[in-house]
Parts: sequence; C-alpha cells; structure tokens
Amino acid sequence: MPFVELDTSLPAERLPPGLALTLCAAAADILGKPAERVNVTVRSGLPMVLSGSAEPCAQLLVSSIGVVGTAEQNQRHSARFFDVLTAQLGLGPERIVIRFYPLEPWQIGKNRTVMTFL
Repeated sequence: MPFVELDTSLPAERLPPGLALTLCAAAADILGKPAERVNVTVRSGLPMVLSGSAEPCAQLLVSSIGVVGTAEQNQRHSARFFDVLTAQLGLGPERIVIRFYPLEPWQIGKNRTVMTFL
C-alpha cells in the first residue's frame, strides 16, 4: 500500500490536469504495486525553500511496504520518479528531492485493523 505525497511551490494552475492520477499510475508501475493500492496526495502553492533557494521546487515522499527498503531499490525508483516529475512539472532535477520511507504492515491501518492482519 504505497503512499505518494507531492509538495510543490508551483501554483495549482501550473500543474498538468490529472497529475494525481498520473502519479498514481507511475508509482504503481515503478513500485510494482497495483494502482488500486496506491494513495496519492498533491499539495501545490506551498512556500518552500530547497537548497537555500525559493525558486520553484518539489518534494516527493514515497512510503511503502517492502519495496523502498534498500539503496539499490531506491536508486532505481529515484531515476524513474525523476523522469516522471521533471516531465510533469517542468522542473530541473536539481529542483526536486525525493524521500523514501519503508513501512511495516503494522504501521498502516485499514478496514478497522492493520495490514498485518489483512
């Protein structure tokens, strides 16, 4: 059950229509999970500073069970997420940062229990 959160200083009107759905499909493909399990949040127009600069930027947080736990996995994921983000947002890779967080099944609640028991 991946969680993908995009924060950006770009205003909403500069984001492509359907960006959340595009990120959902991309994350499902990149992480090898069904799109029905991917959760995406897009927040735009945020006051942000990246590397000491307030120029337009974005930050992606990717959390999931079992697929973001090693440097080798995340190196592959990073390259592919950067391809999607630079194309969709029109930002250079130096204005984007990605954070990966591995999750355990007991850390995600669903249907009145946790994923461990589903």
